[in-house]
Amino acid sequence: MSTERREGTDGEEHYWITPRRVSFDWDETPLHWIPGEPTATHVINVLHLLLPAGERWFVKVFKEALPLVTDPVLLKDVKGFMGQEATHSVQHAYVLDHLAAQRLDTADYTRHVDFLFEKLLGEKPPLGAPVPTQEWLRFRLSLIAAIEQFTAVLGNWVLHAEGLDRAGSDAVMLDLLRWHGAEEVEHRAVAFDMYQHCGGEPLLRYARRVEGMAVVAPVLLWLWVWGASYLIRHDPQLNGQLRYSLREHNRAVRRGLLPSWKELGTAIPRYFRRSYHPSQEGSLRKAVDYLATSPAARAAAGALGRAALG
Repeated sequence: MSTERREGTDGEEHYWITPRRVSFDWDETPLHWIPGEPTATHVINVLHLLLPAGERWFVKVFKEALPLVTDPVLLKDVKGFMGQEATHSVQHAYVLDHLAAQRLDTADYTRHVDFLFEKLLGEKPPLGAPVPTQEWLRFRLSLIAAIEQFTAVLGNWVLHAEGLDRAGSDAVMLDLLRWHGAEEVEHRAVAFDMYQHCGGEPLLRYARRVEGMAVVAPVLLWLWVWGASYLIRHDPQLNGQLRYSLREHNRAVRRGLLPSWKELGTAIPRYFRRSYHPSQEGSLRKAVDYLATSPAARAAAGALGRAALG
């Protein structure tokens, strides 16, 4: 088992990934946190539907794989990644509580997401499928690496999404999204490096990496369209007068409120290149600069400093 570690596109050197114990106050955040844009609001809100269960699952799978890690640098990176992902899961779950308090209950959707991650992709293959334990673990690691390709692209997008600022988006939600996006860029290579380290013989490892993306890309698209449709249909302020549509989605893209299909789609062939490494995605410098100014991240750093002094 081996891992290849490379510098990012900015030439930045490797540095340690650290979880930040952030918190957000949702009391003043409106249901449509992008004013007058329910479609864009709810397309982004799908993150809150998928991430609590999804990122708990990342942590569980990585815990299973930790005994396979022989590289001490990677091991420290993975533990930092797990800490960040656990925090992401908790903070997005709090947003679901906020939506429920505004009479938008997401339980009918999220129970399907829970089933996907806890049962279909659990520690044992579903329906007693005769897949060797190590191969099942490697397959799930390949799925996480593919998912993290998209989270890095989305993280980089939201850090540059000036359209969200121009639209008057809620400051607390923007900070959540950009703090999360910055950490996704910060740890963008860890899941890939973990898979490469644990993935076995090179040819099979590459084939499984392609297989992982071939599974992840259509399933994520389906979950996202279903989730956006669900949120819009159950939005108590819309009273059933709006449905998710590609036309409204594309209008929001043109306004800079959502990433373009090209941005998302071109992430797939990049990932299929044999020479690909996620350090080529986004800018670590941009991510670190945001984390230095994020209200939530700065408050978390201040709390840690006060605790250390105490």
